[in-house]
Amino acid sequence: MTSTLITNIGTLVTNDPSCPGLLGLVEDAAVVLDGSVVTWTGRAADAPAADQRVDAGGRALLPGFVDSHAHLVFAGDRTAEFNARMSGQSYSAGGIRTTVAATRAATDAELDANVARFVGEALRQGTTTVECKSGYGLTVADEARALRIAAAHTAETTYLGAHVVAPEFADDPAGYVDLVTGEMLDACAPHARWVDVFCEQGAFDGDQARAVLTAGIERGLTPRVHANQLSHGPGVQLAVELGAASADHCTHLTDADVAALAGSATVATLLPGAEFSTRAPYPDARRLLDAGATVALSTDCNPGSSFTSSMAFCIAVAVREMGMTPDEAVHAATAGGARALRRTDVGHISPGARADLLLLDAPSPVHLAYRPGVPLTAAVWRAGVREV
Repeated sequence: MTSTLITNIGTLVTNDPSCPGLLGLVEDAAVVLDGSVVTWTGRAADAPAADQRVDAGGRALLPGFVDSHAHLVFAGDRTAEFNARMSGQSYSAGGIRTTVAATRAATDAELDANVARFVGEALRQGTTTVECKSGYGLTVADEARALRIAAAHTAETTYLGAHVVAPEFADDPAGYVDLVTGEMLDACAPHARWVDVFCEQGAFDGDQARAVLTAGIERGLTPRVHANQLSHGPGVQLAVELGAASADHCTHLTDADVAALAGSATVATLLPGAEFSTRAPYPDARRLLDAGATVALSTDCNPGSSFTSSMAFCIAVAVREMGMTPDEAVHAATAGGARALRRTDVGHISPGARADLLLLDAPSPVHLAYRPGVPLTAAVWRAGVREV
């Protein structure tokens, strides 16, 4: 293995609790990588020797973004739907069926190429860990192939057969839940780490969501929940009750929902791209943070309600619209995402961490919110390999 010293770092974001402040900042810093892991961090003046040296030029270095909620296995787009929404129509869960038809018609090669394109697009913007859901096939064969394709690009694969009721079961939602918790789960569980459900009006109610998540848990999958996006509902409480890794969206919360999240290990994953793209109210991150909940930021990259792969964009929106400070938003996009995926090897820069790093073309991580829309990626390392 070859060791690499990255030195002359203006501001290093470690997310290490042993360092001062939320982000564990170190000024005039250096980092040593050995193969795929970080082996040393500290002041540049104290850095050990290494086989090769990279001069950061006074730029900021932070952990690679951890995008813990994305829907990348799909075909087609929904430009017309977006245009209609921006012209006054409201968003509903039913639009997913448009993508289902296109995805079913696509070949494996076409779907794989799409996933590769979006993962590469995210990587070039600093995302080094990405979760990927099924949910646009809604048949046994199509859901299983979606997860097989996703697994070629990420270890964080999520079974989302319960995205919406498949069109063939429009008059028999109970029958579709039986399929999702039976034959479809049998085919998909070997290719997934997580099980998810869209618990929402127009998708699955609380009892149906409980059945889906419980069946997944019994097959060894860990739950996460699309919760409380479009209205108040049982999703957050169900997520906490079942020990879900995350409750995602969290737009419409009662005081009891906030208290439940704050008193649990379930991460509130906020997806500002969805509110931006649907003109819906933004979730109140400030309320969650002040209550003591763990918050993650993610893109929700999908063709219908949040067609962005930019974590930097989500950081900027969260700061501007959701009451987060720049430090809180950066922490949520890195360490928060790692918590939402129950990963201890990513989301921080400290000895033993996977060497996933984003070098900004800026002196401070605050520039991610301060300069919205500006490409700030100077370099990206994933597992110690420089990718950008």
